Amino acid sequence: MPPRLRASLPCLTAAALFAFALSPAAVAAEPRATSDTPLALTPPMGWNNWAHYMCDIDEAKVVANADALVSSGLAAKGYDTVTVDDCWMTKSRDAQGALVVDTVKFPHGMAWLGDYLHDKGLKFGIYQDAGSLTCEKYPGSGAPQGGGADHYAEDARQFASWNVDYVKMDGCNLWVPAGQTKEQAYRGAYNAVAKALRESGRDMVLSASAPAYFQQGEWGGSDWHKVLGWVGETGQLWREGKDIKVYNPATPAASRWSSVLGNYGYNRWLGRYAGPGNWNDPDFLIAGAPGLTAAESRSQVALWAMMASPFILSSEVSELTSQGLAALGNTRMIELDQDPMGRQGAVVSSNATFEILTRPLANGDRAVAVLNRSATTRDIRVPLDEIGLSDCTADAQDLWNGSRREVSDALTGRLAGHDTAVWRLSPRGCAEAAPTGQVVGDGARCADGANTTGLGAVVMATCTGAPDQRWTLRDDASLRLAGDCLSAGDDGLVELADCAPPRDRRPGQSWTHLRGGALVERESGMCLTAPAAAATPDAPAARLRLTACGDHRVDQAWALPV
Repeated sequence: MPPRLRASLPCLTAAALFAFALSPAAVAAEPRATSDTPLALTPPMGWNNWAHYMCDIDEAKVVANADALVSSGLAAKGYDTVTVDDCWMTKSRDAQGALVVDTVKFPHGMAWLGDYLHDKGLKFGIYQDAGSLTCEKYPGSGAPQGGGADHYAEDARQFASWNVDYVKMDGCNLWVPAGQTKEQAYRGAYNAVAKALRESGRDMVLSASAPAYFQQGEWGGSDWHKVLGWVGETGQLWREGKDIKVYNPATPAASRWSSVLGNYGYNRWLGRYAGPGNWNDPDFLIAGAPGLTAAESRSQVALWAMMASPFILSSEVSELTSQGLAALGNTRMIELDQDPMGRQGAVVSSNATFEILTRPLANGDRAVAVLNRSATTRDIRVPLDEIGLSDCTADAQDLWNGSRREVSDALTGRLAGHDTAVWRLSPRGCAEAAPTGQVVGDGARCADGANTTGLGAVVMATCTGAPDQRWTLRDDASLRLAGDCLSAGDDGLVELADCAPPRDRRPGQSWTHLRGGALVERESGMCLTAPAAAATPDAPAARLRLTACGDHRVDQAWALPV
């Protein structure tokens, strides 16, 4: 059960066209916030009603959960933003065009609710939609279908008058004008939302749902990648895909584990977009709520922390299990999630049973996590040299129980089914490590150096975590496997070849990773391109090649180790 990794990625910048040579130097994203004041420099934390109550929401439920955040101690640990989701308003605006609070559900109104939350030391979040109607058919902020005036500015001012701190902006029922693509229409709408919030007179964090309306499977399509490239210009966090499975009181014991893994699945490849003020959001934490075991609850908290994801609960806080509450309130795990460097962790080794992730941290430490996808308890072993720490020692702290030990060979232990182990490593006597791990492309397949189609061939294969998928990014812009360099070959193919010294570097061995995911060979300016999946399981593996770079082509997007 191999793993791999180490060090920091270079391809993080907020400007989609900026590129960096492969290098272990950490480059944080530059947030383009909705305010002149940088917002959400660490992932937002709090509570939202949707995944537990959906539209069955009212003032009493919001207040009860806000009080429970405080009494449980979760608010003091950072879970401080309470957001009211869809269905809080009436079905029509008033004569002046303002949104109308449903006073049957919220008898004291939203300004009162904001004051109540602020008096508790909490922040106030609210839901709206960039389309003409919300997902549940309440008035949205966007232009009506067929065209007309939108309500972005007046709704932002209304939220500011209620002292709202956080706006979740959904993307249902958004009108696409003639002559525009859907992607162009969403970009225009969310930029208008951001402008309205900037000009409202109050700083409000914007959670943008635009990417979720373009998702096509785990790897996504071209438009999804385009939207991910610009959504950070509008908001501080964004939903990229499916909702987490909601609680169903008719079948309260129904498992929600596959939904957690599904949302983790699409989020884990997107670390190049994350950084202070910009966060990938795989949706709510449901740890401790019905549908997850204690081990599964720990795993969701651990995986979300490794991915620097927002920690936003959606559950009945007073009914959380003791194990779930302990996982959610684990201060070491919260510190990991909130690490100020803001680097999202990456998968460095994966197969059907285990997944290993690493994450560089602000003080030079490294976080390492191991997910046991199987349902049975397994022995785990993570050699330090496979995560970039060679010939040295690390102080390893188990983030679940706080215990420490010195490690000079491998992290070891036993891990229950569906559980995730997490360590924080403080290296001692280690050389600067280079990012090491899988290079993942179209279809969540791995670049593989196995010689299945000829000497030095590089093919796409199912990810196995084996050594022939263990790549290392060097600060000389090379990409190496087993000591050989990824190189431009004949007829547009790429191959593994001897690495030349930097001063004598052979053309075709230097690579640049763009924020959009493209891996560009510097000499030719061509992009590494994944072959189509084999038509049959026994068909020979197709080789990777260089082709002209396209516009957010999914077969030219790559996730690299950090």
